[in-house]
Amino acid sequence: MLTRKKAAMVLAEFLGTGFLTLAVLAVSKSSIGIPYFVAIAAGLVVATVTLTLGAISGAHLNPLITIGMWSVRRVKTVIGLVYIIAQLAGGIAAYFLFAYFVGQHWHNTGTFEAKTLVAEAVGGFIFSLGFAAVVFQKLRGGVAAATIGMSLTLGVLVAAAGAGGIVNPAVVLGARSWVWGTFVLGPVLGGIIGFNLYSLLFASASELVEAAPAKASRKK
Repeated sequence: MLTRKKAAMVLAEFLGTGFLTLAVLAVSKSSIGIPYFVAIAAGLVVATVTLTLGAISGAHLNPLITIGMWSVRRVKTVIGLVYIIAQLAGGIAAYFLFAYFVGQHWHNTGTFEAKTLVAEAVGGFIFSLGFAAVVFQKLRGGVAAATIGMSLTLGVLVAAAGAGGIVNPAVVLGARSWVWGTFVLGPVLGGIIGFNLYSLLFASASELVEAAPAKASRKK
């Protein structure tokens, strides 16, 4: 059943990803469209959306985060799929809105390169470690927003050094650079590795079993 809360969660992911894609397109297509400024813009948008909408949906805004969270059992399968669909839809909507603003359309570009795959995977790994820290340490407010925003900025900068630099399949879709073997597979792999590594090695025992009391009470 679609409740008000569930509708708000899906809309938050759609809008947040759309805002992020718009920002990346606006900066990357401008005269200052170098990776440094794209990374800063992406980090600022994600930090802002985390502050405004994070309490509603968690502000994933990125399939790699949703899949990474699912891999450590922090997101249910159905919710994860709905989030990913909303994120991809947000990226597509942002593309058409930006194309309307500038009066120009772009065809999908990009080819597979092993270096780009590795770059996107490393960038996704860095970003997911920061996001995992927020999730497992239960960071809130400005601290959470800053941690996530700076992690994404660093991840994008590192990925750009290896011909990557987006670290988000939904934004890639909006930027017309969709390539399964690089800009999609790379960040998703990095996200899964990052979340699971944090869960296995860095998260405390209390953080890993926080849901145990609730499960036990349901069994009684």
